[in-house]
Amino acid sequence: MSGENNGLLVPDEIVMNKIYYIRGMKVMVDKDLAELYEVQTSNLNKAVGRNLKRFPDEDFMFQLTEDEFKNLMFQNGISSWGGTRKSPRVFTEQGVAMLSGILNSDRAIAVNIQIMRIFIRIRQMFVDNTEIRLEIEKIKNKLDNQDKNMEIVFRYLDELLEKQEHPNPPRKRIGYKPDDL
Repeated sequence: MSGENNGLLVPDEIVMNKIYYIRGMKVMVDKDLAELYEVQTSNLNKAVGRNLKRFPDEDFMFQLTEDEFKNLMFQNGISSWGGTRKSPRVFTEQGVAMLSGILNSDRAIAVNIQIMRIFIRIRQMFVDNTEIRLEIEKIKNKLDNQDKNMEIVFRYLDELLEKQEHPNPPRKRIGYKPDDL
């Protein structure tokens, strides 16, 4: 589902590449969101600052620590983000949804809808991936059991082969023999 094929403003792949996994959450950086919405990062952050009640906790928005910011820059291969004076804000899926309430341009609304759909697709991919992993685990367990059963079969075969290689010596007949008379 490419954004170009659906008449969307930004190809889905570009939006997906702007979603990061930080502190155990999928987030988007303020600078990337501002770029997608075609607004300045400072204006986006000013609008957020005027509406902080919409972002009550870290499950909506948080500011990166210095180490997280350095790690993010390293991951992206970017030496500098235009001289930002403080670490950027990042927005979770819920935070991006809240941004739709404070950014009212047609582009911001359309991009927000696209981002929400991409977050949903990522969540579905994760669920599908989890189901595949569970199926693989079931197969592994079955194979482990088969390995154990095969080991037992081979052990029995080895015992049978040993018995064939070392058969019991012929026994001396006991009892009446007509030849002995």
